[in-house]
Amino acid sequence: MAPITASRQEFDEIPTVVGIFSAFGLVFTVSLFAWICCQRKSSKSNKTPPYKFVHVLKGVDIYPENLNSKKKFGAEDKGEAKSKPMMPKSSLHLDLEKRDLNGNFPKTTSKVTSSSDLDNFTPKTFPEREKDSVSPDSLKSITSISSEEKQDKLGTLFFSIEYNFEKKAFMVNIKEARGLPAMDEQSMTSDPYIKMTILPEKKHKVKTRVLRKTLDPAFDETFTFYGIPYTQIQDLSLHFMILSFDRFSRDDVIGEVLFPLSGIELSEGRMLMNKEIIKRNVRKSSGRGELLISLCYQSTTNTLTVVVLKARHLPKADVSGLSDPYVKVNLYHAKKRISKKKTHVKKCTPNAVFNELFVFDIPCEGLEEISIEFLVLDSDRGSRNEIIGRLTLGASAEGSAGEHWKEICEYPRRQIAKWHMLCDG
Repeated sequence: MAPITASRQEFDEIPTVVGIFSAFGLVFTVSLFAWICCQRKSSKSNKTPPYKFVHVLKGVDIYPENLNSKKKFGAEDKGEAKSKPMMPKSSLHLDLEKRDLNGNFPKTTSKVTSSSDLDNFTPKTFPEREKDSVSPDSLKSITSISSEEKQDKLGTLFFSIEYNFEKKAFMVNIKEARGLPAMDEQSMTSDPYIKMTILPEKKHKVKTRVLRKTLDPAFDETFTFYGIPYTQIQDLSLHFMILSFDRFSRDDVIGEVLFPLSGIELSEGRMLMNKEIIKRNVRKSSGRGELLISLCYQSTTNTLTVVVLKARHLPKADVSGLSDPYVKVNLYHAKKRISKKKTHVKKCTPNAVFNELFVFDIPCEGLEEISIEFLVLDSDRGSRNEIIGRLTLGASAEGSAGEHWKEICEYPRRQIAKWHMLCDG
């Protein structure tokens, strides 16, 4: 009986030993996995960001390797706060904790700015302030001029620019806009946002978020562009387009700001700027350009062949340079669109060659209730594509468009090509 009892005791001890070894193995595996994760995280944080652009909201650190830190937006360590000297608040200082529900700042009385800020600022001076006294006779003329200026004023844009030599990064902070006009006549407000483009190559296109129902939007958004040499900064220009979002139609253009960087010295640090918003530069004298199209009506198959051949003398879509045109073709039956096609985009040219053919099936006998619309648009990745010009051909068309349509109806199975002037979109 003694040997049997001993073997049973050994058999009972085996599960206990296995459980102990399993627990130690589990603890070791978890510790090893946590150590590997920490090593990977630390190695990733030391790498240079592989991308060339970073968008930062509300004062977050601009460099991507610091975005994983546990600091709150705009917060600083107590030690850093003590070591930094106390700087006087300028008129562009943004306190994030004092925003309202729309993300705006309450209007407060302006404080005295520091001498460094005054050197960097380029405020607009008014001639009437330079005079010590105003005669009663000239008082009426001054008030009338000021009222006219207020009608033409579109507000002021505040922004800052900076270059980091260590990172080779060019930084633009769109701070705020003040005194924008109301684009919504019912609520007497606007829903503004800003598109920014670096000229002349138009490679970098960015835009801010939309702020609802405000005429003094405070964006405080930082856009960082990597890989731009400091020697090329002098050849660049910043183009700001101020728009108001419209949910039901095309966004309203409030105005624009063009800021050349030639002569700007960024080696001394960040520079604060404020520029008056001006009306968008519209070139009506140059026209909308011309479009060469070829049409052929096949009465046997009841199809309409459309060839978009060329476009010439297209205007510049904006101050950023040449447009990137393409053509959208819409087929209508009894004023209802039944089909649509579009060509490829031609980059940076006022004289585009498309040579693209489209075949439309006609749902009725003849072309009496058929019309075709050509829209020449400027391709823009950052926002909605802008219409450069429009052309409509049909039985009710006038001028060369009406003559062209009449010819293809009278001479079926014949390909007829003509140039047409584009009208405003």
